[in-house]
Amino acid sequence: MIKHHLSVGQLSVSLGLATLLLITGCGQRDEAPATKGGPPMVRRLTEVEYRRIVADVFGGSIKVPGHFDPDIRRAGLIAIGTSQESVATAGMEQYDLTARSIAAQVVDEAHRDTLVSCKPAKATEPDDACATTFFSRIGRLLFRRPLTADELRAYVGSASKGAKELGSFYAGLGEGLAAVLVSPQFLFRTEVAYANPAHPGQDRLDAYSKAERLSFFLWDTAPDERLLNAAKAGELETDEGLQKQVDRMIASPRLAAGMRAFFSDMLGFDGFVALAKDPTIYPRYSGQVSIDAQEQTLRTLTDLLITQKSDYRDIFTTRKTFLNQLLGSVYNVPSTAEDGWVAHVYPENDPHIGILSQVSFLSLHSHPGRSSPTLRGKALREIFLCQKVPDPPGNVNFALVNDTKNPAFHTARARLTAHRTEATCAGCHKIMDPIGLALENFDSASGYRTLENGDQIVTAGEIDGKKFEDVFGFTKAIHDHPMVPSCLVNRLYSFGVGRIPSKDEASWINYQVKQFEAGGFKVLPLMRRIATSSAFYRVSTPSNETTAAIAPRAAPSETLPEAGK
Repeated sequence: MIKHHLSVGQLSVSLGLATLLLITGCGQRDEAPATKGGPPMVRRLTEVEYRRIVADVFGGSIKVPGHFDPDIRRAGLIAIGTSQESVATAGMEQYDLTARSIAAQVVDEAHRDTLVSCKPAKATEPDDACATTFFSRIGRLLFRRPLTADELRAYVGSASKGAKELGSFYAGLGEGLAAVLVSPQFLFRTEVAYANPAHPGQDRLDAYSKAERLSFFLWDTAPDERLLNAAKAGELETDEGLQKQVDRMIASPRLAAGMRAFFSDMLGFDGFVALAKDPTIYPRYSGQVSIDAQEQTLRTLTDLLITQKSDYRDIFTTRKTFLNQLLGSVYNVPSTAEDGWVAHVYPENDPHIGILSQVSFLSLHSHPGRSSPTLRGKALREIFLCQKVPDPPGNVNFALVNDTKNPAFHTARARLTAHRTEATCAGCHKIMDPIGLALENFDSASGYRTLENGDQIVTAGEIDGKKFEDVFGFTKAIHDHPMVPSCLVNRLYSFGVGRIPSKDEASWINYQVKQFEAGGFKVLPLMRRIATSSAFYRVSTPSNETTAAIAPRAAPSETLPEAGK
């Protein structure tokens, strides 16, 4: 069996990088405050990104088996956590098994005529010319830039050796492809910077790093052929060329995948993996409900923000959504969808208003057997207002809150009010419970109720001085909260650059918030402003420690031309 020419040790590198990037002289010229930039980033592909790239490059018929190590969430986003991850031996073994399975499918008789663009002189012998053509094209798509001469020789050599040992050109090609799929250059998004001759003392991202950052930001996948070609031609180094590609990508149907990836991350949908509900209390809740609940929210968001181009804040007050038969039964709404999704509009008096009343939010931020105003309030603060709520002290006694049968405290409001008499609990609960209680009419599985243990559920409260009486007043209050727009800008920018914005970038973020407000809080123009801004790509000279953590890449002049060129 052929060994991969890149060792596991190359993957087990700590990626503790955190700062922002930008190419000097490129991007949209505007009045935004200048930023200093930061070192290039190294970010591990998420499992979703890995699967999407495989589908983009090889087609949907190629199956990706198994699962990888769970991603780490930092500062509210997996997109930040991926810059601080390494791969352990067990994780590397799963990558290796997955890579071999994918490679075997690509070169099997059912796929080779479509996915291998050349024919070997003899199917039982090596053919370096054909292998070179294959790896030049496929490697460029998987590595998000052209292979270096050394890389190409290594993969062609692996294919040649494998073909000799196994007596099959295609089996050998599969060996080489498996090595590509398990290499750090594929599994990690490694950005590269070079000295900027126009501005001594400053660095700039190479064109392929810039294309990679742009593509993952807008589409959550690797650059397509057109974007790679634009990078090769130097088009991304000009304002006009960059804006042309950004406009093309925003107009593409693939933008929906990027927006879904962002909101899945922002809303913490990875939490559904471990979510469970007590089946004796919530018999209608199931794993499929969890899946469909996420889909409902993502359909609602993409329709509202991409198709309707509505005000972002309307995600809290919209009555438009999508249902299938399963979710229709959960919401007690007759659904006409026999096998799929249909648009649905809740009537004016229906308490299901906005995404906060959907199963995805209500069930994810509840306990297995009961709702939780505290968990919901914490999620509202952290997800939509970017306010970090401290974790409770380790010695807190939750017995009173958990005792739903306490004869003295029939409702969650009563139990939480009593619990807040503990000095160590009062501060945090004061900012969580009043807004979480606004959703208390919804149980842990999103079922609607007006009573708890025979007592009326009271949902009145306030959020940062804004009082409300019910869920309708609450959703209006969160819609109008001044921190909602700035939190989105912060989250969206962090998602793109893979780190928390620095203090140096505060003025730039504030400028973008003002532009967002002036434009009616429309998300697509916001994404365009970020993607065409110089701040999104600016880099500074990395420290020696950072440089050592970044896998080397040849300069553009050292890369090979595309096969046949």
